[in-house]
Amino acid sequence: MREILEAVAAGELSPAEAEAELRGYARAGAGRFDAAREARTGVPEAVLADGKRSEEVASMAAVAVETTGRALLTRVDDDAVSACRARLADDHPDATVTLDDRARTLVVHGPAYEPPDLDAAVTVVTAGTSDAEAAGEAAVVAEEMGATVDVVDDVGVAGLARVLDRLDALRDADVLVVAAGREGALPTVVAGLVDVPVIGLPVSTGYGRGGDGRAALDGMLQSCTALTVVNIDAGFVAGAQAGLVARTVAAVRDS
Repeated sequence: MREILEAVAAGELSPAEAEAELRGYARAGAGRFDAAREARTGVPEAVLADGKRSEEVASMAAVAVETTGRALLTRVDDDAVSACRARLADDHPDATVTLDDRARTLVVHGPAYEPPDLDAAVTVVTAGTSDAEAAGEAAVVAEEMGATVDVVDDVGVAGLARVLDRLDALRDADVLVVAAGREGALPTVVAGLVDVPVIGLPVSTGYGRGGDGRAALDGMLQSCTALTVVNIDAGFVAGAQAGLVARTVAAVRDS
C-alpha cells in the first residue's frame, strides 16, 4: 500500500488508478468500474450504456481508460458516443476510438494499451442481416479478448445451400457463435455439421407470436444437437463465452 501511496504522491499514479489497485474498482459518475474483472475472470469489464445518461457513460469510459488502458462500451446511442468523444478528447486525447454503429459498440484504446493476442479463431455466424447487431456485439467482445474473429453472414435456413457453401469456413473455427431470430433453427443445423463448440445466440428479430426472440430461444434450448445457448440478444455474453473457449484453445496450443 505504501508503494501505491508514494506513486500517487509522485504523480506516477492517478487517484483512480490507485483506487483500482487497492480495491479492484474505481468510482465513476455512474457507479464503480470493475478494473480487476479481466484479471479475475478473463472477461473485460464493459460499460452498458443502456439506461445511463450520456455524461455517466462518458465518465465511466474515461475511468476505464485511466485504470485499464481500455474502455469497452455496449448499446451506445448517438448522444453517448458524442459525450464520450468529448470527454476523451479532454482526458485522453491520444486514445484511439472505434465505433461500430451497427453493433452499437464503442472501443477505446489508450496509447500504451497492448491488446491480448490469442492463437485461436472465433467465427460469428448470422442467419440474416437483421441479426447483425447482437452478432456484432459478440464479435467485438471476442476480438477484445484477443481472438481472431471471422464473420459469416446471411446463411439462414431458408436457403440451406448458403450454409453448405460456407461449411469449410465454419469447420475451421475453434468456436462458433451462431445468431438467429425467427424460429432460431440455424445453430441446430450448424451444430449438426461441425465438431467445434457452438454458442447459440437468439435474436429478437421476426414478427407475430414469439417474434420477440422467445421462439428462437425456445428452439435453441430444445435443440437435438449439442450446443449452448445464451439469452435473447445477449451478444456480450456470447462473445465472452467464445473468448473464454478461445483462451483455453490458445493455452493448449502454447503448452
